[in-house]
Amino acid sequence: MNGVSHIGFIATETSGQYITHRPVNGDEILAMANRLIKRKFARGRAITNPLDAASYLPAQMAGFEHETFWALFLDNQHRILAFEKLFIGTLASASVYPREVVKRSLQLNAAAIIFAHNHPSGTAVPSQSDRDITRKLKEALSLIEVNVLDHFIVGGDEVTSLAELGEI
Repeated sequence: MNGVSHIGFIATETSGQYITHRPVNGDEILAMANRLIKRKFARGRAITNPLDAASYLPAQMAGFEHETFWALFLDNQHRILAFEKLFIGTLASASVYPREVVKRSLQLNAAAIIFAHNHPSGTAVPSQSDRDITRKLKEALSLIEVNVLDHFIVGGDEVTSLAELGEI
């Protein structure tokens, strides 16, 4: 069986098929979810649709009491180069530095990028600051020919796509 296991808890490669050999608690389920996310965002896997990535973000960002800003770096065929937490903020905001994002994009030789950050308040409604930093990142990255595909805002189990809102 090609899957990920954790003492008595096996997740197969087929989405939605999970087998337990004993009762499991919430911490074990979250640990398995984190392993599945890491496998989903493993280097070399292709992201064919940015919304595919969105379904995994709430589990990745669950439990943070402060804003965290993430980037999914992709090559020119949208294969994953890295999925990294770039900045950690406070309860209501995170400082994001376009220079550092550009620098990391160059280090990884990225051709495209998907951003995501959480709102600990639980609302996935983008703020004006979210829109402004997305615009600044898009402008800075365009200078080095890195395409910004989306910026997801995660609030609880809800995800808002700035691309779907026409803001990318």
